[in-house]
Amino acid sequence: MPRPLTTWRDQRVVVTGAARGIGAAIATRLAGLGAHVVITDLLEQQLHETADQIGAQAIPADISTEEGVRTVVDGARDRLGAVDVWIGNAGVARGEGIEAKDSDWETSWAVNVMAHVRASRLLLPEWLERGSGRFVITASAAGLLTVLGQPSYAVTKHGAESFAEWLAATYGHRGIDVHAICPQGVHTDMYPGPGDDPVAAVIGNDGTLEPSDVADRLVETVAAGEFLVLPHPEVKQYFALRGADTDKWLRGMQRLQARIDHTNAETGEAR
Repeated sequence: MPRPLTTWRDQRVVVTGAARGIGAAIATRLAGLGAHVVITDLLEQQLHETADQIGAQAIPADISTEEGVRTVVDGARDRLGAVDVWIGNAGVARGEGIEAKDSDWETSWAVNVMAHVRASRLLLPEWLERGSGRFVITASAAGLLTVLGQPSYAVTKHGAESFAEWLAATYGHRGIDVHAICPQGVHTDMYPGPGDDPVAAVIGNDGTLEPSDVADRLVETVAAGEFLVLPHPEVKQYFALRGADTDKWLRGMQRLQARIDHTNAETGEAR
């Protein structure tokens, strides 16, 4: 299990996907706790606005590429001296159903999985040498369960959570602490709320949280020295059911999908 971190003061932190939403909320929370924060995003104007508001430093970059990840890691080291905590929050949800394009899958893989792999390659040698480092991945509840309607998101978020587990299992005994953030519905541009969308209604079934709620839960979970960050506590129960009785869990998901199919048929929509 990760080692507890009870104070963020003077921790040197990078947060990706932090121009807005969960990333911005995490960066805001940690800066308020005394961390030195670098934030990155593709949305350059919003990134600089957020950085100015919270006293962080901004590095615009495209972390879907190896060059973009290296730009952030090198830039953060230049500005902070070193990186103590990497929070890989950037994520995309592209394509719907089995018809999702190859390009949607490729972008999802690059951002939701490979950005974490590439960052860890650059950070781990220094962390292992000094015997400490903390890697946080926003994997979504989809990474523990699934999400109906978006296979590219569900599969790559499973990959993200699995990579977090692998990092923890492989390097935890050498001082590398790892956490996976796995919320359900959170009010962001990616998920504005259920509205009339039956798939989104399923995601938000246990209540839609604010990004600040996720940031608070991250701080609490890191202080407790736990791997899974679960802003929606119900996810732990669903995850346990999925593992203990996979067939029962799948039957439940199939019933949800049937309800969604029925609603879509009534409204004339297809997925």
